Amino acid sequence: MAETWNKRERERNKRQKRKEKMEKKQDRKQNKGHHDWTEMLAYVDENGNLSSKPSDRPQ
Repeated sequence: MAETWNKRERERNKRQKRKEKMEKKQDRKQNKGHHDWTEMLAYVDENGNLSSKPSDRPQ
């Protein structure tokens, strides 16, 4: 049986979606090490302000 235009379009769309999904997966694998939990830490100074760096004075 001959393929219809609709079947070809569906297959093309499936291939495109699979390709995009694999590219996203590869991007996530490559960027895995960049999201370290220490980057998400927030410090509070004596005035109650948030900072990304710890204070210099000892506690």
